[in-house]
Amino acid sequence: MVYLITGGERSGKSGYAQELALQLTNTPMYVATARKWDEDFQNRIDRHQQERDERWTNIEKEKHLSEIDFSGKVALIDCVTLWLTNFFVDTKNDVALSLDEAKAEFLKIANQPDATLIIVTNEIGMGLHADTHVGRKFTELQGWMNQFLAKNADTVVLMVSGIPVTIKGK
Repeated sequence: MVYLITGGERSGKSGYAQELALQLTNTPMYVATARKWDEDFQNRIDRHQQERDERWTNIEKEKHLSEIDFSGKVALIDCVTLWLTNFFVDTKNDVALSLDEAKAEFLKIANQPDATLIIVTNEIGMGLHADTHVGRKFTELQGWMNQFLAKNADTVVLMVSGIPVTIKGK
């Protein structure tokens, strides 16, 4: 089962995804994909970890999510945007290669037996137009990956100002 939770920045995606995970199991996994680029990112990671209690198993994995055993588990993956950033930077901004690598990783985890994945992503294309060529390339990458994930998800929820709007599935 794959749930895709999407929306703008600070729209309530992570909070909703955490509530959903705890409705599905008492022992969810939380997979953080952020690199610790600077002190701001470290503070963000620390804040997110403080929001979760002892019921959660916390895993930090920048790219190769298929190295994690999701079989029979409920896992919240937060978030696709930071995960894609890692591919994009490591491929020197190669959109096609980043997209291929991320899609392959997703298919590997989605095909693990009895895995329930709750994936958080951002609708960055709904905001301001990127100022730079690299920013526009990343926005394209994010949009294409979101389309791929939504196509493969059982349920897609769009968060609008903290309100979940189901746009696919139940």
